Amino acid sequence: MNNPKAIETTSILDPAKEQPTETKTTLWADFLALIKIGIINSNLMTTFAGFWLALFYSNTTFFDHWQSLIFVLLGTGFVIAGGCVLNNYYDRDIDQKMSRTKKRPTVTGTLSNAQVLRIGIGFSILGAMFLLLTNVPAAVTGIFGWFVYVVLYTMWSKRRYTLNTIVGSFSGAVPPLIGWLAVDPTFHPVAFVFFLIMFIWQTPHFLALAMMKVKEYKAVGIPMLPVVHGFSITKRQILIYILCLLPLPFYLSSLGTIFMILATLLNVGWVVLSVRGFFMKDDMKWAKWMFIYSINYLTILSIAMVVATLPSFF
Repeated sequence: MNNPKAIETTSILDPAKEQPTETKTTLWADFLALIKIGIINSNLMTTFAGFWLALFYSNTTFFDHWQSLIFVLLGTGFVIAGGCVLNNYYDRDIDQKMSRTKKRPTVTGTLSNAQVLRIGIGFSILGAMFLLLTNVPAAVTGIFGWFVYVVLYTMWSKRRYTLNTIVGSFSGAVPPLIGWLAVDPTFHPVAFVFFLIMFIWQTPHFLALAMMKVKEYKAVGIPMLPVVHGFSITKRQILIYILCLLPLPFYLSSLGTIFMILATLLNVGWVVLSVRGFFMKDDMKWAKWMFIYSINYLTILSIAMVVATLPSFF
C-alpha cells in the first residue's frame, strides 16, 4: 500500500497542484475586470452620499433606514455590474484592439460569450430586485440608468456620435438619485443639484480619458470628440463644462460655509488646470492630470457632503 503521508507530501510539492490556486486568482481578477469594479466602487460612493444627504434633509436617522441602505447598495452595485458586463459583451469586437481592454475575459476567452451574457442579465435582474426591496422610485431610477448605459450609450450612440459621452452621463449621474430615493421618494432640489454635478462632471472626466486613448479610439472607429474634432476643441469643451460647475455649490448652502468654500476651491482648481491645458505642449500629460484631478474631485466632494452633515446626527 502507498504511504498516505508520502502521497500528501507529493501533492503539496507537485507544481500541478498549485495550478488551481493560480487559476482561481486569475478568474477572480477576470471577474473584477468584467464587472468593472472601479466604476462600481465610485458609483456606490455617490450612492451612499445621496442616501446620507437624504437622511439629513428628511430629519431621519441612519437606524431608521439601515435596511434600505443595504438593499440600495446591493441593488445599485448589481445593476451597474450587470450593465458593465453587457457593455463588455457588446464591445468584445473592439476591446481586443485596445490596450486597456484587450485583457478583459471577453477578449481572452477566460469566460465564454454565453457565460458573460448570462452573468450580465442575471446581475441586472438581481440588482433590480434588490432595488425593488428598497422602493419603486429607486428601482425605476436604477433601471433607467441601466437602460441609458446599455441601450442608449453602448448599443446606440457610442459608435455613431461624438455626443455619446453626454448620453452616457445620464447613467453616471443616476446613483446619487437612487441613494436619495431610498430614503425620500420625493423630488428635492438638493438631489437635483447633486445629479447636475454628477452629470456635468462626467464629460471632463471622460474627455480627458479619450484624449489619453485617442489613438486607440481612432483605430477602432469610436467617434470620441478628440478623434473627430481634435484636442483644441476638446479642451474648450472640457473648460466649458467645468465652468458650469462653478455656481452649483452655492445651491447647497445648507451644507454650510466650509463645504461651499471647499467645493468652490475644487471647482476653481479644476478651472485653473483646464486653462493650463491651452499652454502646455504635452497634451497627454495634461490629459492625465485632468483625469486624476477628476477622480480626486469626486471623492473629496462626496466625502465632504457626508462630513458636512455629521454634526446633525450627534
